[in-house]
Amino acid sequence: MKVDLINWKILELLQTNARRSNTEIAALVGISSPAVAERIRKLEDAGIIEGYRSKVSPFEVGYQIRALITVRAFMGRLKPFLEKVKSFDEVINCYRITGNENIVMEVILHNQRHLEKFIDQLITYGETKTQIILSNVIDDKPIKQKVNF
Repeated sequence: MKVDLINWKILELLQTNARRSNTEIAALVGISSPAVAERIRKLEDAGIIEGYRSKVSPFEVGYQIRALITVRAFMGRLKPFLEKVKSFDEVINCYRITGNENIVMEVILHNQRHLEKFIDQLITYGETKTQIILSNVIDDKPIKQKVNF
């Protein structure tokens, strides 16, 4: 599917506020509300829009620690870890990466004791490194139209 300038404008508006009405988007991009609805449907069908979500503040619901944890899996332990990590409620993002480590996870934890117990579960799979997140510099930055160089 071709993502033209109007589609990019719609995508940028939805990324900053997915609850915008089609009428509001139409007024901002200069097309009719039914045309916006049709474009959004096509963007969803093409897999360009993957979904919509509500963002919950971990701090406000009782999580005091947010951290990045990398795992360098022991020989033969990567595949079992890749299955196990899906069951950890603490993990909010997990990526398989290149380099010395195999995995980087973003986790939320209630407190320092919770962090310690969580790491104890991980060390059966590999060597871990933990970095506490102090603040978020860029929050859900929208994907913008690619620029040709």
